[in-house]
Amino acid sequence: MDKIKRKPLPATSLPEDLKTDTEDDFKRVSTEIQQPPPVHAKRNIKLFGWELHRPLPPPYSETPCHASAKPTLIQRFDRIFPPYKRYLGTRRRTFLILLAVVLVLLLALIIGLAVGLSSGFSKTQNLPLPTNRETHTGDLTYYSPGMGACGIVNSESDKIVAISHLVFDAAQVGSNPNSNPLCRKKIGVSRFNEQAGAQRSVDLIVTDRCVGCKSTDIDTTTPVFDSLADHDKGRVVTTWAWLDVDL
Repeated sequence: MDKIKRKPLPATSLPEDLKTDTEDDFKRVSTEIQQPPPVHAKRNIKLFGWELHRPLPPPYSETPCHASAKPTLIQRFDRIFPPYKRYLGTRRRTFLILLAVVLVLLLALIIGLAVGLSSGFSKTQNLPLPTNRETHTGDLTYYSPGMGACGIVNSESDKIVAISHLVFDAAQVGSNPNSNPLCRKKIGVSRFNEQAGAQRSVDLIVTDRCVGCKSTDIDTTTPVFDSLADHDKGRVVTTWAWLDVDL
């Protein structure tokens, strides 16, 4: 049987202006797809005459999403002193409390020693020790001598003197007062005797310590006191200086 030949359909074609626009738009879109805009920028895309404002995602970060933050102070402390461990047989909280108490006591002890040493050094600097021939002013009194702190037995007729316990103890070396470096050192005492109307001076040897004397006060025998002042006064102001000086 013979096949029936059909008449071919006419070829359809787009208008020239539409065809040109479509090809241009296709090329433009293809170029934009092949060359995407930078990640850091926003770019307006024109598609078939339409302008699209599409923000792009933020720049890519190389930091992994699972990266952890820096450890906190508590986390670092837990690494050094884990809470599940026992310290000296106690829990961590009890151990830390005891440690804090010990540190506070140690700090208080250090401060106390520092203050005490500085105070003692300052007091020693202000004492009239035999380091120079400086003249000191203090009260002069008298007493009845006997066995002195230097281990020497004296009588009323001896020209001796008892210096302040502050000065005597500051120079003490060891526990035996008989070996005190100030024992048997000489001092020169001078004052104006109102009763005699003249200046009087006398050299005295240190043989004792005076408990009730201030740092520059001295105590001597009755005859020595009478040669320097009126006996009835009992206490007068005088000047004195070391004759044996340790330079």
